[in-house]
Amino acid sequence: MPDDSFILRAGGSSARFFALGAECRAWSVNGNARLWSGEADIWPGVSPLLFPTCGWSRGGAIRIGDTRYDMPVHGFAAQSHFVPTQTRDDEICFSLCDDAATRGFYPFAFRLSVTWRLTAQSLHAEIGVENRGDDPMPYACGLHPGFVWRHGDGSHRFVFGAQERAEVPIIAPGGLFSPRRRPVPLKSCQLDLIPDLFAAEALCFLDTKSRSFSFEGPKGRLTIDAPDFPHLVLWNKESAPFIAIESWTGTGDLEGFEGDFHTRPSMIHLAAGAMRRHRLCYTWQELGTGGTSP
Repeated sequence: MPDDSFILRAGGSSARFFALGAECRAWSVNGNARLWSGEADIWPGVSPLLFPTCGWSRGGAIRIGDTRYDMPVHGFAAQSHFVPTQTRDDEICFSLCDDAATRGFYPFAFRLSVTWRLTAQSLHAEIGVENRGDDPMPYACGLHPGFVWRHGDGSHRFVFGAQERAEVPIIAPGGLFSPRRRPVPLKSCQLDLIPDLFAAEALCFLDTKSRSFSFEGPKGRLTIDAPDFPHLVLWNKESAPFIAIESWTGTGDLEGFEGDFHTRPSMIHLAAGAMRRHRLCYTWQELGTGGTSP
């Protein structure tokens, strides 16, 4: 990754960002890392940006009219070079406009922006999507941060702000969403993070009532406020020391879906000339001392 990085500081916190993908690659509070390290042999991402899709597309492609377009999982934004603008020590904005490269995946005129702001305890993100074309523009967006989670370091739980259904879709081959469901051990808004919880793929909570969540352990609490994101995904790979807490506006393709991209479930259809913003805030609260994991 090129070293075109930018550092934000506020109070005892710091965060590091890259123009590639407008990605936050490090966030520390009082010297303790909150984001995982992005080990390439397990999962090289840290907090990738998702656009214009969330999840997998059937056959690795979307269809618009009679034309097929290749579409990587979670879209192309994470591999795009954004233009950075930093005007304050605690805030930076990245922007991406359509060009020949993006139109090879997604034939729409758009401007995508990501504004990151840091405070002593919180990391704020705002995704802005603008339709610069003459026709309605379908899209989905999200963030996919992986937070430090050391499995053997005490019990951990994920707490929902409201009671949710104790079931999630089964993930079919190719990462597609099956209409079938499987149960999860969610009790009284609390999901205990037991070792084999992710053995059968990610947990995708769709159309949640909650818009605020917390990831809690013996040393701290991470609160996630996601007022503009109806879907929540929790994921871990190979018992690595992280938990991905993903906020999505849309979902992956349904098993057997062959429709036009405009008819993909849970898409946002942005009118010509319109703009929409999607906010997220991650807040860390220490409950103990001497540790780097919740």
